[in-house]
Amino acid sequence: MSARPRRRRRIGCLALLAIVVASQILTVALLLRPRTMPAPSVIPIVSAKVDRVSLRPVAAFQAIDDPAARSVALFREAGRVIQHPRCLNCHPRSDRPNQTDAMHPHLPAVMRGPDGGGEPVLRCATCHRDRNVDAAGVPGNPKWRLAPAEMTWERQSLGQICRQILDPARSHMSRDELRRHMAEDELVGWAWHPGGDRAPAPGTQAEFGALVAAWLETGARCPA
Repeated sequence: MSARPRRRRRIGCLALLAIVVASQILTVALLLRPRTMPAPSVIPIVSAKVDRVSLRPVAAFQAIDDPAARSVALFREAGRVIQHPRCLNCHPRSDRPNQTDAMHPHLPAVMRGPDGGGEPVLRCATCHRDRNVDAAGVPGNPKWRLAPAEMTWERQSLGQICRQILDPARSHMSRDELRRHMAEDELVGWAWHPGGDRAPAPGTQAEFGALVAAWLETGARCPA
């Protein structure tokens, strides 16, 4: 066979090979090309989330005819504040306070001390001044201290807490003093103005105080 036919055959084979390779490259490119996915169908989701920001007003409980049941319902609503971390952190089950919304043990490891304001070597007022210092993330109030040891709320049921605060031997308050403490005390009021990234207690102190007052007026009944 002359050199010219062999050259033509070789050129033909190379051309065929080029076509095969090109087709394979095109196939791969088509498979890997970005695709526009169809928009997913939107399914409306009905949220069952409870409003944790507001407190129901006293008027919302007027439809409960039984005064005892109304009293318990009022205290349960007030209990959303009482059992909030802003309150529980200063009503710990030990002599060491908690901190943050997650209620971690306080760091540094301060202790209650004889008057609730810390041990002599490390008083609460060493860090907690008369106001919040948001730049440092440190809360503050002129009355900053732990609640009396007899008023442990952490890990207590709402009924147990209710019976505690009604016992003057443990709360050290009459019912009128209790009402004023909840509605007017500035350290209690700090729970609604905690500063930093701390979540405030639900509602307002005025709404909370009104619930406590209505609870006392309806017989101060406690949950089981």
